Parts: sequence; C-alpha cells; structure tokens
Amino acid sequence: MERYDFEKLVEEALEDLPREFAEKLENVEIVLEDEPTLEQRQELNLHPQVTLFGLYKGIPKVKRGSGYTFVLPDKITIFQKTIERFFHNPEDIKSQVRKTVLHEIGHHFGLSEESLHQTKVG
Repeated sequence: MERYDFEKLVEEALEDLPREFAEKLENVEIVLEDEPTLEQRQELNLHPQVTLFGLYKGIPKVKRGSGYTFVLPDKITIFQKTIERFFHNPEDIKSQVRKTVLHEIGHHFGLSEESLHQTKVG
C-alpha cells in the first residue's frame, strides 16, 4: 500500500474518534514508520516473537501535573510494514490501523496494556 493511502487510513481512524476524546488529545503527534527499530524493541524489552503494530511514547494525560509545560509532544507511531505483513486485504489493514490508533490513544489517556486488552481496544 502506498504511504499516502496508509496515511489516509490513520486520518480516518482519528476522524472517527468520539468528539469527547478527540477534543482532549493534547500535545501528541502521530507518525508513520515502516517497522519498529531495534532500539525501540530493546527499550520495551520485547521478545523477538512479539509483534508491535504501534507505539506510544510520552507522558499520559493522567500523569501530567501543574508542572507540565514546555514539554515535547507525546509520540504515537504506527508501523505500516508490520501491519501489512500480517494483514493483506485493504479492509483488514483498515481495521487493524483503526485498532492500533485507538490502542495507542488509550495509552495517551493513561490506560495500561492490561486495561486496553480487557476493553478489547486494540
């Protein structure tokens, strides 16, 4: 899939966010990369068999205090080639992009991996 088309899928997932969440996204950027780097995988202490479709790096909103000023944006990275390696038709790719975007935004709002899996987000 061309990068432009993949970007559109990410944009659509963001546009589909409920307004109460979309309005509360603060100081966060969403970027696309092909695959996670070795450094990203090592930082997360991931087993080689673990697949990473997206990554959140930043300070979750629930941990931001009054001193949260002049801070670089949180970063949500969506890994295009990783998603495409596991999902082959456009509808499956679209569905996984949506799940991944929602999952990483959940981290932005302070949800843990465990709570995201319990609520079936990503």
